[in-house]
Amino acid sequence: QLQLVESGGGLVQPGGSLNLSCTASGFALDYYAIGWLRQAPGKEREGVACDSVSDGSTHYIDSVKGRFTISRDNAKNTVFLQMNSLKPEDAGVYYCASPRSKYFCSADVSSPHNYEYWGQGTQVTVSS
Repeated sequence: QLQLVESGGGLVQPGGSLNLSCTASGFALDYYAIGWLRQAPGKEREGVACDSVSDGSTHYIDSVKGRFTISRDNAKNTVFLQMNSLKPEDAGVYYCASPRSKYFCSADVSSPHNYEYWGQGTQVTVSS
């Protein structure tokens, strides 16, 4: 059974860092694109980053460029989202999900409709 499990969330002060993990079971992550999305209270879920395997490209929304980085550990079947210089507006529940296009990221990384097979999410709180 295909499953994604996120971890690594928590409470961090503005300017701090967190490294989220997404571990897959039921399929080999290194053959598939993977995305990270977030949902703040009262807001729609939005994609923030996506990593393709078809061409090795990585995509980020403008608000996180230069601060967030996707990486993979294929031996552990895990994808990470390193988040630096966190801001209060980065707070929310973070999810990993596989793009519907399977091997590459959609042109619209931010749309949640381009993803399927969600994890349960991990909470990120940015507050002093």
